[in-house]
Amino acid sequence: MNTRPILAAGLLLLLGTAACTDTRAISGDPPGNAAQRSVDRAAGTNTSGAFPAQSDGRPGNPPGTATQRAVDRAAGTNTSGAFPAQSDGMPGNPPGTAIDRGMGNMR
Repeated sequence: MNTRPILAAGLLLLLGTAACTDTRAISGDPPGNAAQRSVDRAAGTNTSGAFPAQSDGRPGNPPGTATQRAVDRAAGTNTSGAFPAQSDGMPGNPPGTAIDRGMGNMR
């Protein structure tokens, strides 16, 4: 029995499978594409998977994006979840936002 054709087919199958493997992990290329990673860097997110330390709830990274936290600081809100003391009904924080209270004083 001639086994060369079977061996040749097996070798081609093996080489074809190896050519289809994801070489990203081998080459050191981080997850996501360059555009996704640049958005993650700018927004402080981890949608690409390349910045796990920027995921919400990790030590040193409070919930929400940097933009959401900046809006919360300016408006006195807690939409990001990073400022629970600024939630309505908390001691020292009257109902409404700081903007709403400021508008009420102008009337």
